Amino acid sequence: MIHYHGTPITPDETCLSAVKGGHAFVSHRYPGQLGLILDVCQSFAVDNGAFSAWKSGSPVEVWSRYYEWVARLHRFPSFDFAVIPDVIDGDEKANDELIAEWPWKDSFKSKGVGAPVWHMHESIDRLFRLATEWPRVCIGSSAQYAVVGSGIWWNRMAEAMNAICDKEGNPICKLHGLRMLDVDVFSRFPFSSADSTNIAQNVGIDQKWKGTYTPASKNLRALVMRDRIESVQALTFWDKKQIQRGLDI
Repeated sequence: MIHYHGTPITPDETCLSAVKGGHAFVSHRYPGQLGLILDVCQSFAVDNGAFSAWKSGSPVEVWSRYYEWVARLHRFPSFDFAVIPDVIDGDEKANDELIAEWPWKDSFKSKGVGAPVWHMHESIDRLFRLATEWPRVCIGSSAQYAVVGSGIWWNRMAEAMNAICDKEGNPICKLHGLRMLDVDVFSRFPFSSADSTNIAQNVGIDQKWKGTYTPASKNLRALVMRDRIESVQALTFWDKKQIQRGLDI
């Protein structure tokens, strides 16, 4: 599984510790460290910034600049994929319309440039349709399932995995967990990749770093967090019995 660390991570020296030789997730809303990422990362993926814009109260309505940005980036050797624009609290029709607008959708090869988002409050039927039409699907926590790790969240994820994994437990497409780069989360699903801003959010909070062996700098903190996250991998096979066992523990 690819562990994508969300940027920006400040300062740049700390970002270097977090992603050098690894993988970064760059938001169109905050692209300032893209140059550094191109220099040091194995690969990077790009996020449309819809979640950040939605949280700020100013959701994106025109996506032409994002399309232009992806057009410049997608041929870079280290580019992996871009998250197709989505409406965080929208209905399936609104999100399908944005997929229809996506410039890279005419062939299976071009579809590799982007990955649509299935929001967990949407129907399982839509998830299955996206998984059969696209090489990669992103899963986003939303509505009543917005809190990653809640009881209903675990059970909804189990329902989703049961729907799109074959009898051997393999997903029918690659799956990316949005905001799911938590060891206790991604280790329990057959993800190809996941992202979070865990390092960016916590590396500078001093009260979280106490004790005799506290790292002496933010750069070392980033290395500690990265090592803990990347030492764990996702599942290879999904066990469909998990929903009966109760995944909301």
